[in-house]
Amino acid sequence: MRRRSFLMSAAALLPVAGIDLEALAKTPGVSPSGQAHVVAAGKDCQDETHSRGYSTILFKVLPRETSNGLFVIEHVNLVKIGPPLHFHPHQEEYFYVIEGEVRFALGDKRLTLGAGDSVLGPRGIPHTFAAVEGKPGRMLIAFSPAGKMEQFLRDTAVPNPPVEDAEFWRKYEVELVGPSPFQA
Repeated sequence: MRRRSFLMSAAALLPVAGIDLEALAKTPGVSPSGQAHVVAAGKDCQDETHSRGYSTILFKVLPRETSNGLFVIEHVNLVKIGPPLHFHPHQEEYFYVIEGEVRFALGDKRLTLGAGDSVLGPRGIPHTFAAVEGKPGRMLIAFSPAGKMEQFLRDTAVPNPPVEDAEFWRKYEVELVGPSPFQA
């Protein structure tokens, strides 16, 4: 009962402390709905599936849920090919490997990560990824801020052919550098 009383008192002090709860709810990074949502394993938050030809992509957190602060996707059945070498001038990209092994080109580094490993792709650094031959990979990717990545993945999803045109990618605030070093 004491904890509940403390929380009620603390909440009552927010306006006194000059904290505008309505403004806080509109602040980037604060969920506009103020609601938590659960997305089940193997599911997309809108019961859709997306693909760029090298994996099935499930949307887990949409940009509109975080005032464009975050976009999270899951790659399922990632194969030994991946996107071309590219970079994001305005956002970081965080990769977390759930299953399998995934190769990364990140600037001049070449890494192979396994389940439980993660790496941050800083803005402005060219990068790409592909599963190691054998068992398909599975990983989470988070973009912060979300930028135009949701629309990019929708507009380049199969059955649309992959567009390897720098000007097209630039519309989505992604810079195409060249082919993946993993695709021989």
